Amino acid sequence: MKSVSSLLTRMMHSRWYPGIIQYPVLAIFIFITYELFFGPINAHHNVGTALTWVLWWPLLPLLFLLSGRFWCAICPFATISDAVQRLVGNNRPVPRFLKKYGIWLIDAFFIAITWSDHVFGIVESPRGSAFMMVLIALGAITAGAFFERRTWCRYICFLGGLAGNYSRTGLVQLRGTPSICQNCKTASCYRGSSAAKGCPMFEYVRTMDTSARCNLCGRCVKNCPNHSIHVSLRRPFSELWFITRPRYQESFLAVVIMGIVFVQNMTMLSFWQHWQTALETLLHTQNYAITFTIIFLIAMAIPVGLLYLASWAMSHMNSESTHMNFARFGYALIPLDFSAHMSHNLFHLLAEGNTLINTGKAALGLGASNLPPAVLSMGTIQILQYLLLTIGGLGSIYTAYRIAKANYSNTRPAKIIIPMLLLLVVLFLVNAYTFSQPMMHRM
Repeated sequence: MKSVSSLLTRMMHSRWYPGIIQYPVLAIFIFITYELFFGPINAHHNVGTALTWVLWWPLLPLLFLLSGRFWCAICPFATISDAVQRLVGNNRPVPRFLKKYGIWLIDAFFIAITWSDHVFGIVESPRGSAFMMVLIALGAITAGAFFERRTWCRYICFLGGLAGNYSRTGLVQLRGTPSICQNCKTASCYRGSSAAKGCPMFEYVRTMDTSARCNLCGRCVKNCPNHSIHVSLRRPFSELWFITRPRYQESFLAVVIMGIVFVQNMTMLSFWQHWQTALETLLHTQNYAITFTIIFLIAMAIPVGLLYLASWAMSHMNSESTHMNFARFGYALIPLDFSAHMSHNLFHLLAEGNTLINTGKAALGLGASNLPPAVLSMGTIQILQYLLLTIGGLGSIYTAYRIAKANYSNTRPAKIIIPMLLLLVVLFLVNAYTFSQPMMHRM
């Protein structure tokens, strides 16, 4: 463990880090965008679609677990934003509106993009995926041109919001040494120095107690004159147990992600068409946008309502308000969130993984390849999904217990979390049921 931590810290001291990774990643995404725009119009034959939706998007949650927000350090959209900022950046302060409501914008963007995918068929359309990439890049470019540091990543990017929640479960953390940092007068970790610019994510390492906004870019490590800052490994989920300043918006995102994953699963099941037809008959409409929007809103509202109900029940046991219980215990959903999200993504990665070979060979002119889409059998994939879901469910139960233990030491923690335990069991069973059903391929 210490040798790995030391290696990671030394790597961040290198002047080549993270650029040696950033620019190859940027080149890959330029290639992907080109293929999406100019490659085959059929998603099943487009390597850009396969690289985006079968490889990159499914692996992102796993990257957040293994390496925190490291992806944000090498993200091609952020790399472009940094370049624009160096060339024409005005470096204006972050607007108060973004500081106050940025997380709500992130929630809204995440919901809007998921809705747009299903209504406009972004995944099934290479051109639609390309336009989405361009829109995200334009947002990052605009933020880089007008505002300081990585305003886009910290306050606007929907991927940043997802990364912030999942990186709390991550195995890697960057922290300062309290006994050294408390006597530091330079604050060069934040302000920057001749070695590197200041923290792009607006973080003071000396007071940082979460990995939610640290992108492991290494600037603070290079800037610290006292060698106080280090990277270390930790137990997964452990940060969630001791959050001293719970934020309602972050818990809201966690419970909304649960609803989004449920919708993603439902639209791939065989009986989805029957549900859609029944709702169309009930509403006397055949407009898919209307019927999907209603189902989508209901799917998100149900877990939000259930968490409110559990929070209200817990308020009678710990004398906290329903609002505070929602904010505090919403973090306990994140392990189950992650496992359900990753279990869904596992289907794309393993049931559609061979499309990467098929489309890749065609794009490189190496001849046709007609491998079946699946890398593993559906039975094996389901076993892996159940295993992931079980780990996440147990992680959420234990996290709820540790949150109660850390904050309500005078009351029996196991008694306080009974409503939360019931909620987690319900969410686990719903997810387990959807993964037990045959799923339709999107690629």
